[in-house]
Amino acid sequence: MPVETKKISLDVLAKLAEGELSGNTKTEVTGFAPLETAGPGDISFLVKAGQVEKLADFKGSAVIVPMAIEVADVPLIRVQDPYLAAAKIHSLLLERPFVAKGVHERAWVGTDTKIPGEITVAPMASIGERVILGERVSIESGAVIGDEVQIGADTVIKANVTIGERCIVGSRVTIHSGTVLGSDGYGYATDKRGFHTKRPQVGIVQVDDDVEIGANVCIDRAAYGVTHIKSGSKIDNLVQIAHNVEVGENCLLVSQVGISGSTTLGRNVVLGGQAGLTGHITLGDGVMVGAQSGVHNNQKAGITVGGSPALPIKTFVRAAIQYGKLPQMARDLRKMKKEIAEFKEDK
Repeated sequence: MPVETKKISLDVLAKLAEGELSGNTKTEVTGFAPLETAGPGDISFLVKAGQVEKLADFKGSAVIVPMAIEVADVPLIRVQDPYLAAAKIHSLLLERPFVAKGVHERAWVGTDTKIPGEITVAPMASIGERVILGERVSIESGAVIGDEVQIGADTVIKANVTIGERCIVGSRVTIHSGTVLGSDGYGYATDKRGFHTKRPQVGIVQVDDDVEIGANVCIDRAAYGVTHIKSGSKIDNLVQIAHNVEVGENCLLVSQVGISGSTTLGRNVVLGGQAGLTGHITLGDGVMVGAQSGVHNNQKAGITVGGSPALPIKTFVRAAIQYGKLPQMARDLRKMKKEIAEFKEDK
């Protein structure tokens, strides 16, 4: 069955975006497109007021713009943050009601598992015993849900996700393909001969509401207790989170971040791509870590750091500039040493 096209008037979208509308308030839009390719029925956005000339060839129905742009030949929604407003409006245009398809006959469901009235479980999904699923959960093909897992309402489990036994996933969570929640943490005790004995990993992973986890992410279960991803955090693809890590509310973890065991992130922490954090440290609220940085100690709230070992960002930038000058500095030093030696000989 084809998906029905949404039609939403600009006055509704302006209210959603907390913006000011200029032009025909009853203009209806049906889709979202870039400025260059938008056509009738499309809305688009312009981030910088200094690029207003791009609107001259716009063929769509409306544009989201910064407050500094007051007039154009098309209806405008004027906002403080066009990027944020565009995300909200585009999401609304794509939003569709949940379609409950039930449990496919080729899916496996264990005993004593609670299946709600509205659910979609695709073929080849496997759901263990004593699992509790919320309303409007969607589980795609190849997903494996371990025994005694709990999953909240409106959560989407994409294809080939694995959620280990007893883990807890909140409501409105999205977990993308290939991700593993609840694999064993990396813990071994080594004897005098160099042989390694595995330390049991008996805790769980808990993911709170409104979290999104990208593809091929690994979040280890705790050795004891909980590895905890708190509400609103967004995790990019290929991130590794070790046992007993705590990720605070609304954090952003970019691709290939690695966090060692028992490290704690406060609220709204941002970790750039390939940043690495050693274990048993704490990053305060609002800390920002530059891409490819290595953090080896506690960081106070609000600080921005970069480099490896990580330094306050201004110090790191100055050091990076000097690093590029090292070959010339070395040549200058050799020249000075030669001149000093010649001066001593002359004396």
